[in-house]
Amino acid sequence: MTGELLVFAGVIALGQFSPGPDMILLTRTALAQGRSAGWWMSAGIASGLCVHATVAVFGMAYLMGLKEGLTEVLRWMAAAYLVCLGLRLLLAGMGLGGKKVDKEEKDHAGGRSAYLRGLLCNLLNPKVAIIFAAVVTDFVSGDRPIWWAPALWLIIVGQGLALWALYVWLLQFPPVRSGYRRAAPWFDVAFGVGLLALGILILMDRGLV
Repeated sequence: MTGELLVFAGVIALGQFSPGPDMILLTRTALAQGRSAGWWMSAGIASGLCVHATVAVFGMAYLMGLKEGLTEVLRWMAAAYLVCLGLRLLLAGMGLGGKKVDKEEKDHAGGRSAYLRGLLCNLLNPKVAIIFAAVVTDFVSGDRPIWWAPALWLIIVGQGLALWALYVWLLQFPPVRSGYRRAAPWFDVAFGVGLLALGILILMDRGLV
């Protein structure tokens, strides 16, 4: 069973680190605001994973799938949130409203704002739960010990928190941070366009997790 858990951990890691809203938002936050804000955002993303992991591992994904209206509402909310974030970064990168963005980030760096943004970015994306449910299905079929489902839950949440925190730490290397500072407006424009594109793709039901 240890081998199965290792395979599950590998599959989940690949899924979580595929390009998507979480990675784009966390990358920009860690580069622009530093390690503390990045770790707070990682905690927010992990909190969202708690909900998605519960839905996937403990069998509520099927019930959620029956309520297409709920999924549709979440899809529109996720798209609107990503478009809002993308426009905000795009305007900042173009020098329009940038001072307001910078001041807000300094006031909340490493705190509640970063945590909430990470939580909402992960929680509002219904595709996270859908993909987790698809992966988990193969690992919960058959006779399993009572500790099996909680172990899968801990792998999803614990591994997500650890890997995202490690990712934030790697982004703090001086060459990476100095490179960002030299071209911050261009990075903001790129991140803004990326978030806008993901918002539009989610509306088209082709978004990446």
